Amino acid sequence: MSIHIGARKGQIAETVLLPGDPLRAKFVADNFLEDAECYTEVRGMYGYTGTYNGKRVSVQGTGMGIPSHLIYVNELINDYGARRLIRIGSCGAMQKELKLQDILIAMTASTDSAINSQRFGGADYAPCASFPLFQAACNAAERLGIAYTAGGILSSDVFYGDDPESWKQWAAFGALAVEMETSGLYTQCAKLGVQALSLLTVSDSLVSGQALSSEERQTTFRDMMRLALEIS
Repeated sequence: MSIHIGARKGQIAETVLLPGDPLRAKFVADNFLEDAECYTEVRGMYGYTGTYNGKRVSVQGTGMGIPSHLIYVNELINDYGARRLIRIGSCGAMQKELKLQDILIAMTASTDSAINSQRFGGADYAPCASFPLFQAACNAAERLGIAYTAGGILSSDVFYGDDPESWKQWAAFGALAVEMETSGLYTQCAKLGVQALSLLTVSDSLVSGQALSSEERQTTFRDMMRLALEIS
């Protein structure tokens, strides 16, 4: 039983979906999983295990930001034997062609976080998705008729930054969108030898200023959820 999850051994599946919002975890369990059981409510960070098309799968809220996210990633892998971790999150678009509700499959994740810089003595590390999951997601999306964009994203430590224009440099180098967790997920899963993928839905646009409500972020990302479950 881990500190922050508190589940018993065997309660969590080898494949775990990772929304930042714990209410999104509850939404997935209520609307997509059969026989879902809640295995944790510690700190209000809900976790559930059920089945999808006969496959056992868990969904675990992680909170916002790399430090919070990695607490759950480490415990899921080290204490509960998770082998495939799929983030299902929201992001802010940094390219004008991306619209609200568009789905992104993150190939790589740049970051302004100091976590990897400290770990690698100031050298750059290039966190990337696990190819088997990435390929499976692209194939499943095409099979299901779900439009998507694949490419690099930015994982930022800062939501309310001092420079409101700083995102434009990342956009100029092709970053599709910004969120706050994927770089940490990809790095830690590479270290621990498990598979990782980040699926994102555009919830707001830094280009247009448009944004979804908090309720829409919890309940309308069905295509992303279905795509994640199809490759679980």
